[in-house]
Amino acid sequence: MSTTAPSRAAGAAHRLAALAEDMLGGPLPVRLRAWDGSETGPADAPVVVMRSRRALRRLLWQPGELGLAQAYVTGELDIEGDLGQGLRAVWAAQREGGLRPPRLGPADTARALATAARLGVLGPRPAAPASQARLRGGLHSRSRDRAAISHHYDLSNDFYGLLLDETMAYSCGYWTRDDEGFGPADAQRAKLELICRKLALKRGARLLDIGCGWGSLTLHAAERHGVQVTAVTLAREQAAYVRERVRERGLAERVEVVCQDYRDIEGGGFDAVSTIEMGEHVGDAEYPGFAAALHRLVRPCGRVLVQQMSRGPGAPGGGPFIEAYIAPDMHMRPLGHTVALLEGAGLEVRHTESLREHYVRTVGAWHHTLEERWEAFVRLVGEETARVWRLYLVGGALAFEEGRMGVDQILGVRPGPGGDSGMPLATRQWYEGLERP
Repeated sequence: MSTTAPSRAAGAAHRLAALAEDMLGGPLPVRLRAWDGSETGPADAPVVVMRSRRALRRLLWQPGELGLAQAYVTGELDIEGDLGQGLRAVWAAQREGGLRPPRLGPADTARALATAARLGVLGPRPAAPASQARLRGGLHSRSRDRAAISHHYDLSNDFYGLLLDETMAYSCGYWTRDDEGFGPADAQRAKLELICRKLALKRGARLLDIGCGWGSLTLHAAERHGVQVTAVTLAREQAAYVRERVRERGLAERVEVVCQDYRDIEGGGFDAVSTIEMGEHVGDAEYPGFAAALHRLVRPCGRVLVQQMSRGPGAPGGGPFIEAYIAPDMHMRPLGHTVALLEGAGLEVRHTESLREHYVRTVGAWHHTLEERWEAFVRLVGEETARVWRLYLVGGALAFEEGRMGVDQILGVRPGPGGDSGMPLATRQWYEGLERP
Protein backbone atom coordinates (compact mmCIF):
# COMPACT_ATOMS: atom_id res chain seq x y z
CA MET A 1 0.00 0.00 0.00
CA SER A 2 1.26 3.48 -0.83
CA THR A 3 2.59 5.58 2.05
CA THR A 4 2.11 8.79 0.05
CA ALA A 5 -1.56 9.39 -0.67
CA PRO A 6 -2.03 11.83 -3.58
CA SER A 7 -4.70 14.52 -3.49
CA ARG A 8 -6.16 16.80 -6.14
CA ALA A 9 -3.65 19.43 -5.12
CA ALA A 10 -0.73 17.02 -4.91
CA GLY A 11 2.32 17.92 -6.95
CA ALA A 12 4.10 15.74 -9.47
CA ALA A 13 6.48 14.32 -6.83
CA HIS A 14 3.61 13.04 -4.67
CA ARG A 15 1.83 11.40 -7.59
CA LEU A 16 5.04 9.77 -8.82
CA ALA A 17 6.00 8.53 -5.35
CA ALA A 18 2.58 6.96 -4.78
CA LEU A 19 2.74 5.19 -8.14
CA ALA A 20 6.33 4.00 -7.61
CA GLU A 21 5.66 2.68 -4.11
CA ASP A 22 2.74 0.59 -5.30
CA MET A 23 4.77 -0.87 -8.15
CA LEU A 24 7.89 -1.52 -6.05
CA GLY A 25 5.99 -2.95 -3.09
CA GLY A 26 7.40 -0.61 -0.43
CA PRO A 27 8.32 2.96 0.49
CA LEU A 28 10.83 4.83 -1.62
CA PRO A 29 14.30 4.89 0.00
CA VAL A 30 14.98 8.34 -1.47
CA ARG A 31 13.42 11.78 -1.40
CA LEU A 32 11.88 12.87 -4.69
CA ARG A 33 11.79 16.41 -6.10
CA ALA A 34 9.93 17.04 -9.36
CA TRP A 35 10.18 19.69 -12.07
CA ASP A 36 7.24 21.62 -10.56
CA GLY A 37 9.06 22.11 -7.24
CA SER A 38 7.01 19.54 -5.33
CA GLU A 39 8.93 17.24 -3.00
CA THR A 40 8.19 14.16 -0.91
CA GLY A 41 9.93 11.31 0.87
CA PRO A 42 12.21 10.83 3.90
CA ALA A 43 13.78 14.12 4.94
CA ASP A 44 17.20 12.61 5.62
CA ALA A 45 17.42 10.51 2.44
CA PRO A 46 19.35 11.31 -0.77
CA VAL A 47 17.29 13.56 -3.06
CA VAL A 48 16.45 12.38 -6.58
CA VAL A 49 15.68 15.38 -8.76
CA MET A 50 13.53 15.00 -11.88
CA ARG A 51 14.43 18.15 -13.76
CA SER A 52 12.00 17.67 -16.61
CA ARG A 53 9.00 15.66 -17.73
CA ARG A 54 11.26 14.06 -20.32
CA ALA A 55 12.93 11.98 -17.58
CA LEU A 56 9.59 10.36 -16.75
CA ARG A 57 8.82 9.84 -20.43
CA ARG A 58 12.07 7.88 -20.77
CA LEU A 59 11.03 5.66 -17.87
CA LEU A 60 7.64 5.00 -19.45
CA TRP A 61 9.31 3.84 -22.65
CA GLN A 62 12.29 2.14 -20.97
CA PRO A 63 11.43 1.07 -17.39
CA GLY A 64 14.28 0.01 -15.16
CA GLU A 65 18.04 0.59 -15.10
CA LEU A 66 18.53 1.68 -18.71
CA GLY A 67 15.77 4.30 -18.62
CA LEU A 68 17.13 5.72 -15.36
CA ALA A 69 20.65 5.79 -16.81
CA GLN A 70 19.47 7.59 -19.95
CA ALA A 71 17.73 10.23 -17.85
CA TYR A 72 20.80 10.63 -15.62
CA VAL A 73 23.43 10.99 -18.34
CA THR A 74 21.33 13.60 -20.16
CA GLY A 75 20.87 15.58 -16.94
CA GLU A 76 17.09 15.15 -16.97
CA LEU A 77 17.42 13.28 -13.68
CA ASP A 78 20.02 13.92 -10.99
CA ILE A 79 20.91 12.96 -7.45
CA GLU A 80 21.54 15.85 -5.12
CA GLY A 81 24.61 15.32 -3.00
CA ASP A 82 26.62 12.09 -3.00
CA LEU A 83 25.70 9.86 -5.96
CA GLY A 84 27.25 6.84 -4.27
CA GLN A 85 25.12 7.31 -1.16
CA GLY A 86 22.03 7.54 -3.33
CA LEU A 87 22.81 4.30 -5.18
CA ARG A 88 23.78 2.59 -1.94
CA ALA A 89 20.40 3.55 -0.38
CA VAL A 90 18.47 2.13 -3.34
CA TRP A 91 20.40 -1.17 -3.37
CA ALA A 92 20.14 -1.53 0.41
CA ALA A 93 16.37 -1.03 0.16
CA GLN A 94 16.19 -3.75 -2.48
CA ARG A 95 18.11 -6.19 -0.29
CA GLU A 96 16.67 -5.31 3.11
CA GLY A 97 13.39 -3.56 2.43
CA GLY A 98 11.92 -6.09 0.06
CA LEU A 99 11.58 -3.76 -2.91
CA ARG A 100 11.02 -5.61 -6.16
CA PRO A 101 11.60 -4.67 -9.79
CA PRO A 102 8.56 -2.86 -11.25
CA ARG A 103 5.79 -5.27 -12.23
CA LEU A 104 3.74 -3.67 -14.94
CA GLY A 105 0.60 -5.74 -15.31
CA PRO A 106 -2.37 -4.42 -17.29
CA ALA A 107 -3.77 -2.49 -14.29
CA ASP A 108 -0.35 -1.03 -13.42
CA THR A 109 0.23 0.02 -17.01
CA ALA A 110 -3.16 1.71 -17.19
CA ARG A 111 -2.54 3.56 -13.92
CA ALA A 112 0.94 4.63 -15.01
CA LEU A 113 -0.41 5.97 -18.30
CA ALA A 114 -3.21 7.82 -16.52
CA THR A 115 -0.74 9.43 -14.12
CA ALA A 116 1.55 10.31 -17.02
CA ALA A 117 -1.34 11.90 -18.89
CA ARG A 118 -2.28 14.04 -15.88
CA LEU A 119 1.34 15.16 -15.56
CA GLY A 120 1.62 15.97 -19.27
CA VAL A 121 4.50 13.59 -20.02
CA LEU A 122 2.96 11.37 -22.70
CA GLY A 123 4.69 11.62 -26.04
CA PRO A 124 6.93 9.84 -28.53
CA ARG A 125 9.87 7.76 -27.37
CA PRO A 126 12.87 10.03 -26.69
CA ALA A 127 15.93 9.33 -28.80
CA ALA A 128 18.73 7.43 -27.06
CA PRO A 129 21.53 9.70 -25.82
CA ALA A 130 24.41 10.21 -28.23
CA SER A 131 26.81 8.48 -25.81
CA GLN A 132 24.91 5.17 -26.02
CA ALA A 133 26.59 2.44 -28.10
CA ARG A 134 25.08 1.54 -31.45
CA LEU A 135 26.54 -1.74 -32.68
CA ARG A 136 25.66 -3.72 -35.76
CA GLY A 137 26.48 -7.19 -37.00
CA GLY A 138 26.56 -10.63 -35.43
CA LEU A 139 27.42 -10.91 -31.76
CA HIS A 140 31.22 -11.14 -31.36
CA SER A 141 31.88 -11.07 -35.07
CA ARG A 142 35.25 -9.47 -35.77
CA SER A 143 33.72 -6.25 -37.04
CA ARG A 144 31.31 -5.92 -34.10
CA ASP A 145 34.04 -6.67 -31.55
CA ARG A 146 36.21 -4.00 -33.17
CA ALA A 147 33.35 -1.50 -32.91
CA ALA A 148 32.65 -2.45 -29.28
CA ILE A 149 36.29 -1.98 -28.29
CA SER A 150 36.49 1.28 -30.21
CA HIS A 151 33.38 2.64 -28.44
CA HIS A 152 35.13 2.40 -25.09
CA TYR A 153 38.87 2.52 -25.63
CA ASP A 154 39.06 4.96 -28.56
CA LEU A 155 37.27 7.68 -26.59
CA SER A 156 40.67 9.42 -26.89
CA ASN A 157 44.12 9.01 -25.44
CA ASP A 158 43.75 12.51 -23.98
CA PHE A 159 40.69 11.39 -22.01
CA TYR A 160 42.44 8.39 -20.48
CA GLY A 161 45.58 10.45 -19.90
CA LEU A 162 43.44 12.83 -17.84
CA LEU A 163 41.78 9.98 -15.89
CA LEU A 164 44.63 7.57 -15.23
CA ASP A 165 47.98 7.97 -13.49
CA GLU A 166 51.30 8.12 -15.33
CA THR A 167 51.44 4.32 -15.81
CA MET A 168 48.31 4.52 -18.02
CA ALA A 169 47.21 1.18 -16.53
CA TYR A 170 43.44 0.85 -16.95
CA SER A 171 42.95 -2.19 -14.73
CA CYS A 172 42.89 -3.07 -11.04
CA GLY A 173 45.93 -1.99 -9.06
CA TYR A 174 47.55 -3.89 -6.19
CA TRP A 175 47.39 -1.84 -2.98
CA THR A 176 50.07 -3.13 -0.62
CA ARG A 177 49.97 -0.18 1.82
CA ASP A 178 47.24 1.97 3.36
CA ASP A 179 49.20 5.16 3.94
CA GLU A 180 48.84 8.27 1.78
CA GLY A 181 52.40 7.88 0.50
CA PHE A 182 51.29 4.84 -1.53
CA GLY A 183 49.16 6.14 -4.40
CA PRO A 184 47.42 4.83 -7.53
CA ALA A 185 50.62 4.78 -9.63
CA ASP A 186 52.40 2.78 -6.91
CA ALA A 187 49.52 0.30 -6.81
CA GLN A 188 49.69 -0.12 -10.58
CA ARG A 189 53.47 -0.66 -10.58
CA ALA A 190 53.06 -3.24 -7.79
CA LYS A 191 50.42 -5.01 -9.90
CA LEU A 192 52.64 -4.99 -13.00
CA GLU A 193 55.61 -6.33 -11.06
CA LEU A 194 53.46 -9.03 -9.43
CA ILE A 195 52.31 -10.20 -12.88
CA CYS A 196 55.88 -10.34 -14.16
CA ARG A 197 56.94 -12.39 -11.14
CA LYS A 198 54.03 -14.80 -11.46
CA LEU A 199 54.94 -15.28 -15.13
CA ALA A 200 58.63 -15.84 -14.17
CA LEU A 201 59.77 -13.32 -16.80
CA LYS A 202 63.51 -13.22 -17.44
CA ARG A 203 65.72 -11.32 -19.87
CA GLY A 204 65.19 -12.55 -23.41
CA ALA A 205 61.89 -14.35 -22.65
CA ARG A 206 59.03 -13.91 -25.13
CA LEU A 207 55.81 -12.44 -23.74
CA LEU A 208 52.52 -12.15 -25.61
CA ASP A 209 50.37 -9.38 -24.09
CA ILE A 210 46.82 -9.85 -25.44
CA GLY A 211 44.69 -6.72 -24.97
CA CYS A 212 47.71 -4.62 -24.06
CA GLY A 213 45.78 -1.39 -23.40
CA TRP A 214 48.09 1.63 -23.27
CA GLY A 215 51.09 -0.63 -22.83
CA SER A 216 51.64 -0.50 -19.08
CA LEU A 217 52.57 -4.18 -18.74
CA THR A 218 54.33 -4.29 -22.11
CA LEU A 219 56.60 -1.38 -21.20
CA HIS A 220 57.21 -2.59 -17.64
CA ALA A 221 58.18 -6.09 -18.80
CA ALA A 222 60.46 -4.80 -21.57
CA GLU A 223 62.18 -2.12 -19.44
CA ARG A 224 62.44 -3.84 -16.05
CA HIS A 225 62.82 -7.47 -17.11
CA GLY A 226 64.41 -7.26 -20.58
CA VAL A 227 61.57 -9.23 -22.16
CA GLN A 228 60.72 -9.45 -25.87
CA VAL A 229 57.04 -8.45 -26.03
CA THR A 230 54.40 -8.81 -28.70
CA ALA A 231 51.61 -6.42 -27.69
CA VAL A 232 48.17 -6.95 -29.24
CA THR A 233 45.17 -4.62 -29.17
CA LEU A 234 42.07 -4.02 -31.29
CA ALA A 235 41.97 -0.30 -30.43
CA ARG A 236 43.82 1.87 -32.96
CA GLU A 237 44.22 4.76 -30.48
CA GLN A 238 45.91 2.41 -28.03
CA ALA A 239 48.21 0.91 -30.65
CA ALA A 240 49.34 4.38 -31.77
CA TYR A 241 49.97 5.40 -28.16
CA VAL A 242 52.03 2.30 -27.32
CA ARG A 243 54.12 2.60 -30.48
CA GLU A 244 54.97 6.20 -29.55
CA ARG A 245 55.96 5.24 -25.98
CA VAL A 246 58.09 2.38 -27.36
CA ARG A 247 59.88 4.82 -29.68
CA GLU A 248 60.40 7.38 -26.90
CA ARG A 249 61.94 4.80 -24.56
CA GLY A 250 64.17 3.18 -27.14
CA LEU A 251 62.43 -0.20 -26.91
CA ALA A 252 61.80 -0.82 -30.61
CA GLU A 253 64.07 -3.88 -30.63
CA ARG A 254 62.14 -5.45 -27.74
CA VAL A 255 58.51 -4.55 -28.45
CA GLU A 256 56.26 -5.22 -31.42
CA VAL A 257 52.78 -3.65 -31.36
CA VAL A 258 50.10 -5.37 -33.42
CA CYS A 259 46.57 -4.07 -33.99
CA GLN A 260 44.58 -7.25 -34.56
CA ASP A 261 41.98 -9.66 -33.20
CA TYR A 262 43.24 -12.34 -30.82
CA ARG A 263 41.71 -14.92 -33.17
CA ASP A 264 44.17 -13.87 -35.87
CA ILE A 265 47.36 -14.28 -33.83
CA GLU A 266 49.60 -16.79 -35.55
CA GLY A 267 52.57 -18.75 -34.38
CA GLY A 268 53.14 -19.71 -30.79
CA GLY A 269 55.92 -20.87 -28.54
CA PHE A 270 55.71 -17.84 -26.24
CA ASP A 271 57.31 -18.27 -22.84
CA ALA A 272 54.41 -16.43 -21.23
CA VAL A 273 51.01 -15.02 -22.20
CA SER A 274 49.16 -12.30 -20.32
CA THR A 275 45.64 -11.00 -20.82
CA ILE A 276 44.66 -8.26 -18.38
CA GLU A 277 40.93 -7.52 -18.13
CA MET A 278 40.35 -8.40 -21.76
CA GLY A 279 38.59 -11.75 -21.30
CA GLU A 280 35.35 -9.97 -20.27
CA HIS A 281 35.03 -8.76 -23.87
CA VAL A 282 35.43 -12.19 -25.47
CA GLY A 283 31.86 -13.43 -25.07
CA ASP A 284 30.29 -16.49 -23.48
CA ALA A 285 30.15 -18.79 -26.48
CA GLU A 286 33.59 -17.65 -27.67
CA TYR A 287 35.47 -18.15 -24.40
CA PRO A 288 36.35 -21.84 -24.92
CA GLY A 289 38.05 -20.82 -28.19
CA PHE A 290 39.84 -17.99 -26.38
CA ALA A 291 41.09 -20.39 -23.71
CA ALA A 292 42.25 -22.80 -26.43
CA ALA A 293 44.18 -19.96 -28.07
CA LEU A 294 45.95 -19.20 -24.78
CA HIS A 295 46.97 -22.86 -24.57
CA ARG A 296 48.12 -22.96 -28.21
CA LEU A 297 50.18 -19.77 -28.02
CA VAL A 298 52.26 -20.63 -24.94
CA ARG A 299 55.06 -23.23 -24.98
CA PRO A 300 55.02 -26.36 -22.80
CA CYS A 301 55.85 -25.33 -19.20
CA GLY A 302 55.06 -21.74 -20.18
CA ARG A 303 52.73 -19.69 -17.99
CA VAL A 304 49.49 -17.85 -18.71
CA LEU A 305 48.16 -15.09 -16.47
CA VAL A 306 44.54 -14.01 -16.82
CA GLN A 307 43.35 -11.00 -14.82
CA GLN A 308 39.61 -10.83 -15.31
CA MET A 309 36.48 -9.39 -13.76
CA SER A 310 33.93 -11.84 -12.42
CA ARG A 311 30.45 -11.75 -10.98
CA GLY A 312 29.19 -13.22 -7.76
CA PRO A 313 26.98 -16.32 -7.94
CA GLY A 314 23.48 -15.20 -8.84
CA ALA A 315 24.59 -11.62 -9.47
CA PRO A 316 24.14 -10.05 -12.91
CA GLY A 317 27.27 -9.50 -14.94
CA GLY A 318 27.52 -5.96 -16.23
CA GLY A 319 23.92 -4.90 -16.61
CA PRO A 320 21.96 -2.77 -19.10
CA PHE A 321 23.84 0.47 -18.35
CA ILE A 322 27.33 -1.04 -18.60
CA GLU A 323 26.46 -2.89 -21.79
CA ALA A 324 24.84 0.14 -23.43
CA TYR A 325 27.37 2.81 -22.46
CA ILE A 326 30.67 1.31 -21.33
CA ALA A 327 31.45 -2.22 -22.49
CA PRO A 328 28.98 -3.44 -25.12
CA ASP A 329 28.67 -7.23 -25.35
CA MET A 330 30.63 -7.73 -22.10
CA HIS A 331 30.19 -11.08 -20.39
CA MET A 332 31.24 -11.95 -16.85
CA ARG A 333 30.96 -15.27 -15.05
CA PRO A 334 31.85 -16.58 -11.59
CA LEU A 335 35.55 -17.32 -11.06
CA GLY A 336 34.99 -21.07 -10.91
CA HIS A 337 33.41 -21.12 -14.36
CA THR A 338 36.44 -19.37 -15.86
CA VAL A 339 38.84 -21.76 -14.13
CA ALA A 340 36.89 -24.71 -15.55
CA LEU A 341 37.09 -23.28 -19.07
CA LEU A 342 40.85 -22.72 -18.82
CA GLU A 343 41.34 -26.25 -17.49
CA GLY A 344 39.10 -27.59 -20.24
CA ALA A 345 41.50 -26.05 -22.77
CA GLY A 346 44.41 -27.99 -21.28
CA LEU A 347 45.92 -25.40 -18.94
CA GLU A 348 46.72 -26.42 -15.37
CA VAL A 349 45.48 -23.68 -13.04
CA ARG A 350 48.08 -23.29 -10.30
CA HIS A 351 47.08 -20.14 -8.43
CA THR A 352 44.15 -17.73 -8.12
CA GLU A 353 44.06 -14.47 -6.21
CA SER A 354 41.08 -12.20 -5.63
CA LEU A 355 41.70 -8.46 -5.98
CA ARG A 356 38.11 -7.38 -5.30
CA GLU A 357 38.88 -4.94 -2.48
CA HIS A 358 41.81 -3.59 -4.50
CA TYR A 359 39.38 -2.60 -7.25
CA VAL A 360 37.26 -0.61 -4.80
CA ARG A 361 40.31 1.55 -4.11
CA THR A 362 41.39 1.66 -7.77
CA VAL A 363 38.01 2.79 -9.07
CA GLY A 364 37.69 5.18 -6.15
CA ALA A 365 40.96 6.83 -7.19
CA TRP A 366 39.72 7.21 -10.78
CA HIS A 367 36.46 8.73 -9.54
CA HIS A 368 38.37 11.17 -7.32
CA THR A 369 40.36 12.28 -10.37
CA LEU A 370 37.20 12.67 -12.43
CA GLU A 371 35.57 14.94 -9.86
CA GLU A 372 38.78 16.88 -9.22
CA ARG A 373 39.20 17.56 -12.95
CA TRP A 374 35.49 17.73 -13.80
CA GLU A 375 35.63 20.93 -15.83
CA ALA A 376 38.55 19.64 -17.89
CA PHE A 377 36.64 16.41 -18.66
CA VAL A 378 33.54 18.35 -19.69
CA ARG A 379 35.61 20.56 -22.01
CA LEU A 380 37.23 17.48 -23.55
CA VAL A 381 34.28 15.10 -24.06
CA GLY A 382 31.15 17.05 -23.12
CA GLU A 383 28.97 16.88 -20.02
CA GLU A 384 26.94 13.86 -21.16
CA THR A 385 30.00 11.61 -21.52
CA ALA A 386 31.44 12.94 -18.26
CA ARG A 387 28.17 12.00 -16.51
CA VAL A 388 28.33 8.53 -18.09
CA TRP A 389 31.73 8.03 -16.48
CA ARG A 390 30.63 9.42 -13.12
CA LEU A 391 27.76 6.91 -13.02
CA TYR A 392 30.04 4.11 -14.25
CA LEU A 393 32.77 4.69 -11.68
CA VAL A 394 30.47 5.25 -8.73
CA GLY A 395 28.30 2.24 -9.58
CA GLY A 396 31.34 0.07 -10.31
CA ALA A 397 33.00 0.84 -6.97
CA LEU A 398 29.80 -0.12 -5.14
CA ALA A 399 29.43 -3.34 -7.11
CA PHE A 400 32.95 -4.43 -6.08
CA GLU A 401 32.40 -3.21 -2.51
CA GLU A 402 29.24 -5.27 -2.11
CA GLY A 403 30.61 -8.40 -3.81
CA ARG A 404 28.34 -8.30 -6.83
CA MET A 405 31.45 -8.06 -8.98
CA GLY A 406 35.00 -9.23 -8.41
CA VAL A 407 38.34 -9.38 -10.19
CA ASP A 408 40.85 -12.21 -10.04
CA GLN A 409 44.32 -13.13 -11.19
CA ILE A 410 44.43 -16.69 -12.49
CA LEU A 411 47.82 -18.27 -13.18
CA GLY A 412 47.90 -21.30 -15.42
CA VAL A 413 50.62 -23.49 -16.92
CA ARG A 414 50.68 -25.51 -20.10
CA PRO A 415 51.96 -28.86 -18.80
CA GLY A 416 55.19 -30.12 -20.28
CA PRO A 417 56.35 -33.69 -20.91
CA GLY A 418 55.32 -36.05 -18.16
CA GLY A 419 53.17 -33.35 -16.55
CA ASP A 420 56.12 -31.08 -15.71
CA SER A 421 54.88 -27.63 -14.67
CA GLY A 422 58.15 -25.80 -14.12
CA MET A 423 56.57 -24.16 -11.06
CA PRO A 424 58.51 -23.55 -7.84
CA LEU A 425 57.36 -25.32 -4.69
CA ALA A 426 57.03 -21.98 -2.85
CA THR A 427 55.65 -18.74 -4.26
CA ARG A 428 56.19 -16.24 -1.45
CA GLN A 429 58.95 -14.53 -3.45
CA TRP A 430 56.25 -13.11 -5.72
CA TYR A 431 55.22 -10.69 -2.99
CA GLU A 432 58.55 -9.67 -1.45
CA GLY A 433 59.21 -5.96 -1.62
CA LEU A 434 56.02 -5.00 -3.46
CA GLU A 435 55.04 -2.60 -0.67
CA ARG A 436 57.89 -0.25 -1.62
CA PRO A 437 56.90 2.40 -4.19
